[in-house]
Amino acid sequence: MAREPRDRQDREERDSEFVDRLVHINRVAKVVKGGRRFGFAALVVVGDQKGRVGFGHGKAREVPEAIRKATEAAKRGLVRIPLREGRTLHHDVQGRHGAGKVVLRAAPAGTGIIAGGPMRAVFEAVGMQDVVSKSLGSSNPYNLVRATFDALKNEDSPRSVAARRSLKVSALQTRRRDAGADAGADA
Repeated sequence: MAREPRDRQDREERDSEFVDRLVHINRVAKVVKGGRRFGFAALVVVGDQKGRVGFGHGKAREVPEAIRKATEAAKRGLVRIPLREGRTLHHDVQGRHGAGKVVLRAAPAGTGIIAGGPMRAVFEAVGMQDVVSKSLGSSNPYNLVRATFDALKNEDSPRSVAARRSLKVSALQTRRRDAGADAGADA
């Protein structure tokens, strides 16, 4: 029995850490002289369930080949999303792509993923456990996935905000608590 080269084993181990979700398959037909030729387009979301996620689109004459191409494209386009306590968003965000609009809200522990199909696939791949979302406008899966990624890219962690303002994270959070106490006293 021949041993596999070390680089192939490393690649398979790296690939095994990712989960992939098939979001949508589209069958398209090209009319030719002899009849119709069918092709398939696949939309796949890939993530490590620890904050990294990407999506890809692949087209081929066979479904498995289209899915493989989409998965490869998704792995090439991974982005890191900051999560609070590894389970939800730091703050509410909105995103849009074309006519698709999404609103994502942070949720308390135990809420679960409240989202429709394409958005749910993104949240499961990124490893989010508690989030409330609403899609507005277009329900096209391609637009919804891209709008969700647009919203997630607008997500800021307290660490990045503190670095941008040249503050310490603790100073930023004490200001937030003080502002919350002042708002409670005014009411």
